[in-house]
Amino acid sequence: MRRREFALGLTSAMAAAAASKYRIIDSHVHVWKKDARYPFAKETKRPPEKDATVEMLMELMKANHVERTVIIQVIHYRWDNSYLADVLKRYPKLFHGVARVNPEDPAAPDHLSKLVKEQGFRGVRLSPAGNAAGDWINGPLMPPLWKRCEELKVPMTLLMPTSRCPDAAKLIEKYPDLAVVIDHMTDCPIDQPRELEKLIALKRYPKVFVKISHTWAISKQPYPWLDAQEYVKRLHAAYGPRRLMWGTDWPVCEAHTTYEKTLSVVRDDMKFLNADDKSWILSKTIERVWPFPA
Repeated sequence: MRRREFALGLTSAMAAAAASKYRIIDSHVHVWKKDARYPFAKETKRPPEKDATVEMLMELMKANHVERTVIIQVIHYRWDNSYLADVLKRYPKLFHGVARVNPEDPAAPDHLSKLVKEQGFRGVRLSPAGNAAGDWINGPLMPPLWKRCEELKVPMTLLMPTSRCPDAAKLIEKYPDLAVVIDHMTDCPIDQPRELEKLIALKRYPKVFVKISHTWAISKQPYPWLDAQEYVKRLHAAYGPRRLMWGTDWPVCEAHTTYEKTLSVVRDDMKFLNADDKSWILSKTIERVWPFPA
């Protein structure tokens, strides 16, 4: 056997051995289906033109050797979690679901309890805007909802701009046993690197986790989005791999890139990550927050 062939074979064998130690899990996708049984919310002014069904997702998972996935309730349905609930019922071992509830509804904690206890959801996502429309994050309805999350032992997931990190910190302080997951590195603008310090400041809370998704969204460069990787490096230095997780944000990512590249950028092209880092970011951190059955 020639030396090059031997080296390639050895590399492949080592990669296979490393991969066998953990299963790749996607922490962030959305699904929807244009179907009269699952109507989009009346507030959805521009409904998606194409479906993003669970069947389409499963094909991508199979092609990319992704074994489990966390599905986040898409905003098109707002507080009607019916489609995702049906997906969870059909594939309880393959997916976990994160619901949405109306943060301005006093009954939101009870709605969440029903979603968790009766429909199998494993968390809730809130999306406070950076402007006045998101000021409810500082209002009186938040403590009861966060407390209910803590009691139910399900994570709180936040989609928010970096400017909301201090507001989130006030709630995180009150509920130290609650796992809190920050989506997409707060989409910190690539030309405002100092702003990332607001997210890094949350590292002092040991149950805060960060999704290092959206490198493709904030970057101003082609794949592998090296400018956005600088943010990942800083978060890796601050939080360590056991509190970071990747995610595709499928099908949103398809407006910029492919499902495959959202995985390969972490698995293959973040050269500052070692094999152990990747085992956490691609798998074990996600299972810390959302344990899956064997």
